[in-house]
Amino acid sequence: MTRFTLTLAALLAWIPAAGAQEFAPAVVYDMGGKFDKSFNEAAYVGAEKFRKDTGVAYRDFEVTNEAQREQALRTMARRGATVVVGLGFAQAAPMEKVAREFPNTRFCLIDEKLDAPNVQSVTFKEEEGSFLVGLLAAMASKTGKVGFVGGMDVPLIRNFLTGYEQGVKHANAGAEVFVNMTGTTPAAWNDPTRGAELAKSQFGRGADVVYAAAGATGLGVLQAAADAGKLGVGVDSNQNHLHPGKVLTSMVKRVDGAVYACFKDAREGTWKAGHRVLGLKEDGVAWALDDNNRALITPEMQKAVDEARARIVAGSLAVKPYRP
Repeated sequence: MTRFTLTLAALLAWIPAAGAQEFAPAVVYDMGGKFDKSFNEAAYVGAEKFRKDTGVAYRDFEVTNEAQREQALRTMARRGATVVVGLGFAQAAPMEKVAREFPNTRFCLIDEKLDAPNVQSVTFKEEEGSFLVGLLAAMASKTGKVGFVGGMDVPLIRNFLTGYEQGVKHANAGAEVFVNMTGTTPAAWNDPTRGAELAKSQFGRGADVVYAAAGATGLGVLQAAADAGKLGVGVDSNQNHLHPGKVLTSMVKRVDGAVYACFKDAREGTWKAGHRVLGLKEDGVAWALDDNNRALITPEMQKAVDEARARIVAGSLAVKPYRP
């Protein structure tokens, strides 16, 4: 069987064929698109790895408006999915409702906590990974001014920001951090043009490194940085390859691993409801180093970031999460 993406109409009409595989996993992506090269795409990578490793096909759906979340989750469960992954904090409310309706279906919620007997929640310590890229941004900056462009202005993105600011100040107490959020609606995740505009405004104020935590909107930030001869910092997926030599690093969130583990555990009978929190110690977040950015990371920067990571894992360096 091969994986395929369903339109909502096809999803609603889908009926499993007789003799279909007994284990049937599914993914419901959030706004921004499956191939956003960031959060959603990381989930896709994890689902694809599971398919390749096991030969088990999965079904997936890309949400394009808010009403589709509940419809998609319910339809996946109604049509026989064994386990359904929902991507994004906005899936929490619809998943809570659908999980009650289908108590025998397992659900995995990525990026928000939900207490239900058939739901496994996975959240990440974004502040820890963002601390590391903030430290690197400050060390790479020649002006002492760095930027942050967030997507939708929500506590989750504020958590990226607070970790980033702490990392910047750890490396350079006098550094200045410019902050812009793209918007207050889900459209903020998929507006590269606006992302580029915000990045350019920060460059105009003196920033020479800008961190984009904005889903597909961040693609515009990274493009603007490359065009201006500045440095961008990617997020969620390793985005170093998008503009080799112009992306300082990426704060990788192991959404791929969370999706893979959800599918694998459900198939093997070891799946458990509850809340998992993944930080540096659990390899849930990381900073990306590869051939695309290696020349940008000096030995001094490498030493500083390795030491900070070790101290955070050991508990001797505390990174404070965002508190509304």
